[in-house]
Amino acid sequence: MIRHLAERTPTGTSYRVIGQGQPVVLIHGVGLTKDMWGGQVVGLAQHFQVIVYDMLGHGDSPRPAPDTDLAGYADQLRELLDHLGAQQATVIGFSMGGLVARAFALHYPQRIAALVVLNSVFNRSPEQRAGVIERTAQAAEHGPDANAEAALSRWFSREYQAANPAQIAAIRQTLAGNDAQGYLTTYTLFATQDMYRADDLAEIKVPTLIATGELDPGSTPQMAEQLAQCIPGARAVVLAEQRHMMPVESPRLVNQMLLEFLREASQLQSTAKGIVA
Repeated sequence: MIRHLAERTPTGTSYRVIGQGQPVVLIHGVGLTKDMWGGQVVGLAQHFQVIVYDMLGHGDSPRPAPDTDLAGYADQLRELLDHLGAQQATVIGFSMGGLVARAFALHYPQRIAALVVLNSVFNRSPEQRAGVIERTAQAAEHGPDANAEAALSRWFSREYQAANPAQIAAIRQTLAGNDAQGYLTTYTLFATQDMYRADDLAEIKVPTLIATGELDPGSTPQMAEQLAQCIPGARAVVLAEQRHMMPVESPRLVNQMLLEFLREASQLQSTAKGIVA
């Protein structure tokens, strides 16, 4: 794997750029960092310019103000693209990153070439919403690692946890090391904004893939299918026997899906430009 030292934008966002070609941005989930995308960087950077960055309140990026909304997280990505001189990018968001990717597509439609939402939430049931609100309260009282063990059990299969104890320990340490206020601000949005501008989703006109794992208890296949129905032409994919952290647990499988979609999206964009010309 090619290692690049992280750089910073003028406002402090920590990022790395690997590879050349059309820009593809990867946005991590709550409590994680840009380092979660190691498997995708290896698979995608051979074909694209891969951009990974730390979300506000995570990793080496600045802490958000407590009243920051999803638009503020979308603004962070816009500033990053401006800094890199990228007029457009494909945006791939995982979990909370999927909410940010959706917000970016709505606030900056001219800056997005294609959209991928992985293992993210939409239209939670009252029971699902109550559960995540309870976890938010626990995080507010006890800090970012309040739900670490339960989260890891939801995120990974037992077999993967048993076979990769060092990696699981590192993720647990990352969760525990989060800035308390930055984590809580972000987690609160994750807990409450699954229907963010839901009535406007039909305005998203770029190639879109919505995918999750068959066994993901928080970002369910039903959520993926419902979200895809709201975006014109969007495709929903459910990967068999996969849990929440499928980009980490099964990178080859996820990369195969992503590369197939990205190639199709690129062909569609080339065709559309030819028609316009």
